[in-house]
Amino acid sequence: MSNPDHLPFAVTREVRDICLCFHLQRASRAVARRFDAALRPLGLTNGQFSLLISLNRAEAPSIGSVSALLAMDRTTLTANLKPLERRGLVKVTVDDADKRSHRLTLTAAGRALLFAAVPVWKQAHLAIDRLLTGSVRASHSFQHPRPVG
Repeated sequence: MSNPDHLPFAVTREVRDICLCFHLQRASRAVARRFDAALRPLGLTNGQFSLLISLNRAEAPSIGSVSALLAMDRTTLTANLKPLERRGLVKVTVDDADKRSHRLTLTAAGRALLFAAVPVWKQAHLAIDRLLTGSVRASHSFQHPRPVG
């Protein structure tokens, strides 16, 4: 590899064949497409489902704690919140204790959509798990949650 103007195609094949990052990205996109397809009838993407489920807490989380949980920078999180906020699924409020911070809360509509989405997610998860493992693991005995309040 002494010529910087030409990288041998053999290097491309090597990366394609053994690069963990490459394979994880491909697998991640394939799994994400399956969850997107399953959640589409509810008007959700897998990313929106993950964001909504991350807000399902006893206390309204801060933007910082949600961005850390989702491994997402605050700017990206804020952009992803906007459509959910416009749909009336999420409410963003100023933190009472720290006016510089914001808290994220599921609205009643957000909780109802999340409640409807969990069984869809469970079915998709089990189907993907079966594809990956060839069987259903005993540890995945999902039950639909009981409504709270």
